[in-house]
Amino acid sequence: MSGAPAAGAAPDWTRTVPVLFVLIWSTGFIVARLGMPHAGPFGFLAWRFLLSALAFAVWIRLAGARWPEGRAQWAHLAVVGLLMQAGYLGGVWAAVKGGMSAGMAALIVGLQPLLTAVWVSRTAGRGEVSGRQWGGLALGLAGVLMVVWHKLGVREASLPTLAMTTVSLLCITCGALYQKRHVRSGDPRTAMAIQMGAALLVMLPLAVLEDEPVRWTGELLAALAWSVLALSLGASSLLVLLIQRGAATRVASLMYLVPPTTAVMAWLIFGEALTTGIVMGMAVCAVGVALVVREPVRSPGVPP
Repeated sequence: MSGAPAAGAAPDWTRTVPVLFVLIWSTGFIVARLGMPHAGPFGFLAWRFLLSALAFAVWIRLAGARWPEGRAQWAHLAVVGLLMQAGYLGGVWAAVKGGMSAGMAALIVGLQPLLTAVWVSRTAGRGEVSGRQWGGLALGLAGVLMVVWHKLGVREASLPTLAMTTVSLLCITCGALYQKRHVRSGDPRTAMAIQMGAALLVMLPLAVLEDEPVRWTGELLAALAWSVLALSLGASSLLVLLIQRGAATRVASLMYLVPPTTAVMAWLIFGEALTTGIVMGMAVCAVGVALVVREPVRSPGVPP
């Protein structure tokens, strides 16, 4: 016989949504390897943003979802879209297209939890990021290094690609913090539709200026379909939900799990090596994230 959850028990979504988010988000580099040889990064992303915006519009229409109220919320969501969609994805895919390895790109973007924690700590005052969480963030970074270290090579990065991934890192970090501060809780579907529309406006002129045409191969169509349905409609909506409901540092710490999860997927799909160092790095990442997201022990009578 089922009953109401015990007082203080975490709702089911807090347990399942982070797992789904990490699994889906980790497919991003897999999709890049599949589709990027057949298109330029900006052309591919322009099609992704266009189709994603249309898909969200249909979903919103069928579900009767409510749009945000007030011009300010629309403007805030547009800024988030420019940062977390156009800026983050544009920087990463342009760097990978320019020759940077997926491992190097993952390592640089994997610094996001530390940037988020430093910002939260300096702006919210002492105590916002505990010593235990700082230790977890450091362990997570160490785990990421262990996972991608074997992929790093002396010619896998150049000054332009390093600049692109650095911009990408700053965009996703600032976008998540901006959304947490300025965007009110609402329907993730309408929020994502506005973000995709704003990102499309930025990406279209870049795609027009790009000198590489889109070649409509089976691999590109598969990559585009997965990017729209799983990554944009699925993972991006889950990220909006997580940011709305969770602390910024805890949400960012989930990004530490993306490089090791991607490594496992690349091993299963492409047969890439899964070394002892990768497995150990995955374990260190898991411990680090657990330290960050674990609720602190409180004395009786102290409210959360």
